[in-house]
Amino acid sequence: MRKRWFSLAAVAAVLVALVPAAPAMAAPTFKVPFPCNQSWSGQTRSDHSPAYAVDFNRTDDLGDPVVASAPGTVDRVTDLGGTSYGKYVRIDHGNGYTTYYAHLSSFNVSVGQTVGYGRVIGYVGSTGGSTGPHLHYEQRLNGNDIQVRFNGALALYWGTKTYTSDNGCAGSNTGAGTVNTSSGVALTVRSGPGTGYSAVGTVADGANVTIYCQTSGTSVSGTYGTSSIWDRIGTGRFISDAYVYTGYDGYIPGVPRC
Repeated sequence: MRKRWFSLAAVAAVLVALVPAAPAMAAPTFKVPFPCNQSWSGQTRSDHSPAYAVDFNRTDDLGDPVVASAPGTVDRVTDLGGTSYGKYVRIDHGNGYTTYYAHLSSFNVSVGQTVGYGRVIGYVGSTGGSTGPHLHYEQRLNGNDIQVRFNGALALYWGTKTYTSDNGCAGSNTGAGTVNTSSGVALTVRSGPGTGYSAVGTVADGANVTIYCQTSGTSVSGTYGTSSIWDRIGTGRFISDAYVYTGYDGYIPGVPRC
């Protein structure tokens, strides 16, 4: 019996190893936290705290506007005085993702406020433990410091790199798709991201649509598999991404979350 128990334990261990881990929730498409077309020098260094934070500088940057790097809700506007982050803002982007903007000279948002790309949240300063004007920027997942990405591309570790912002640029934050129901039947448009919302119209099979933002909702099985993503194609007009060809398996890079 002793050998049999060892054998069963070994089989169980193999079965556990074969069970796929739950997929990580998709990260927002983060953008450089400064207005459209501005170029900033971003520095990373292994002795930074936390290590993956980026310090941004440019000439005479004191008082320059800082913008939200992705849509979300402001959940912290704090002044730590002459220590640590000093004046800082934290934005909750959902699915465990947050961003920090530290050493600000002043704030331009309040707790509970919803922000989108290009929204000014504060101004570059030198508060807290800073030795000169700059923006200390972080991306975190479930509270843990993670390596920063802009438009899905990893920031330079370790060293200094110039980053040019496309944050809030006109026309840069929409996506395109083609409706494909595979049957020629028009696709139902809903007032919200789910089949429980009222029907407010239809979109013809084969029609091209502009996608202004994407969000999660009712899971639907369609032409492109099963998806809980819904695409907003107008004010109060949502269609299931399971019937839309976008060229991406999941969220479209650069398109904001609703």
